[in-house]
Amino acid sequence: MIESAFPILEVGDMDAALAFYRDALGGTVLYRFPPDGEGDPVYVSLALGSSSIGIGVAESPLPPGNLLLWFYVDDVDRVTGALAAAGATIVEEPSDEAWGERTSLVTDPWGTRIHLGAAISPPPDEE
Repeated sequence: MIESAFPILEVGDMDAALAFYRDALGGTVLYRFPPDGEGDPVYVSLALGSSSIGIGVAESPLPPGNLLLWFYVDDVDRVTGALAAAGATIVEEPSDEAWGERTSLVTDPWGTRIHLGAAISPPPDEE
């Protein structure tokens, strides 16, 4: 069911977050969306030692705790349904995204935001 997981910090100021996590802690950018030259980043993945975190720009106001968990799963629709049956609230139904993934967003029974994702095969720009 789960292929991998990582935390995403939701921030209001990407430049300040990168100055802290990339520059002050020595993080290395692994991925950014949109790519360089296509606008300001709304999401960045950083390597910090042997670990990685995501940093995403959140709409104001920031969600409580500003932490989002991301799980790559084998089937976004099925796992979204299973979590809803287990008490999760669906915030965003499964949908195909421009960056080539199918995603959904739920909150667990305690309010933690959980994004589910899976690669779309083939990605939209290769169809």
